[in-house]
Amino acid sequence: MEFIALLSSGQGTWAQVSGLIKYGEWDKVILLGDDFAKQFQIAEKKEITEFVKIDLNKKLKELKEEFSNKLKGKLDGTEVALSIASGDGKEHMALISALLNLPVGIRFAALTKDGVVDL
Repeated sequence: MEFIALLSSGQGTWAQVSGLIKYGEWDKVILLGDDFAKQFQIAEKKEITEFVKIDLNKKLKELKEEFSNKLKGKLDGTEVALSIASGDGKEHMALISALLNLPVGIRFAALTKDGVVDL
């Protein structure tokens, strides 16, 4: 399954994403974020398939369109694992809407004391 994560401002929220990449079994890892998010690194050398630069300062509808345009053709399956541990409501709504309109199903992924779980 492909894993998609939004990396927004606040590096403290990136630990969840890092753990999901480290402990999950993913066919592909796609990270979305702005220039600030390019600083993201994982302690373990796990491969990130792709980083997609997004302008998170756009208005909701424009942000959704940017997510849609930049993700189109990048997903192989009909379902993705998604982390929205980082970001705000506007960014989450735009990303979820874009994924559903591609169309692709969503499983929310989280890292817990029991490991990676689907919610």
